[in-house]
Amino acid sequence: MEIVLVRHGQPEWIKDDLNVDNPPLTDLGFAQAECVAKALQDEHFDEIWVSPLVRAQQTAAPLLAQRKIASGSSVTQNWLEEIRNPLWHGTPREKADAAYREERSRVAEKRWDGLTDGEPVREFVTRIHKGAEIFLGERGVSASPQDLPVWHIENPDRKILCVAHAGTNSVFIGHILGLAPTPWEWERFVIGHASISRLESFEIGDGHFFGLTKLSDVEHMANNQRTF
Repeated sequence: MEIVLVRHGQPEWIKDDLNVDNPPLTDLGFAQAECVAKALQDEHFDEIWVSPLVRAQQTAAPLLAQRKIASGSSVTQNWLEEIRNPLWHGTPREKADAAYREERSRVAEKRWDGLTDGEPVREFVTRIHKGAEIFLGERGVSASPQDLPVWHIENPDRKILCVAHAGTNSVFIGHILGLAPTPWEWERFVIGHASISRLESFEIGDGHFFGLTKLSDVEHMANNQRTF
């Protein structure tokens, strides 16, 4: 089984020095999305799913159009939504900058609390783990009842593409590899805009395990198109 994870293109977090909630892509982000579509154009996917947030939907649009698949709710998985930031829309950019500086200054254990007034990182990790387990279970993929991260896979030839976010993708990668989560998954797996990461299953005597065969591949973009 192969699971391909694409991060959205560069989003317009700041406009006219004001914070933007659920932002669209920048012009560069739209160009990055076209690069992703071109890079994956010759690959067959049994399923394609997208986060509900605007930046992910816009990133997936060229790829879906290429395959004559309608965008919108029919290809949306709500559990792929990124960690929920505080409601900063329309506030000065300095407000967000200060909040991130404060979060980074905390001791390790306090990082689980996340940004003040945002979704706690611990709750985000739980949400992604639960969503992933339901999503995989519906496709005949379930964790073996043992300490090692062994999976039972009914259809190991299946190939799934998800277009989501740095946080969502990094937490999902850690979960399926059997790694204990940390409150800095974004920094543990550094994933660039419009990058492609790949997980592949390998069969053993009592099931399958997953390997990370590619992380944050950006070779489909020119050097001046690569952002984080």
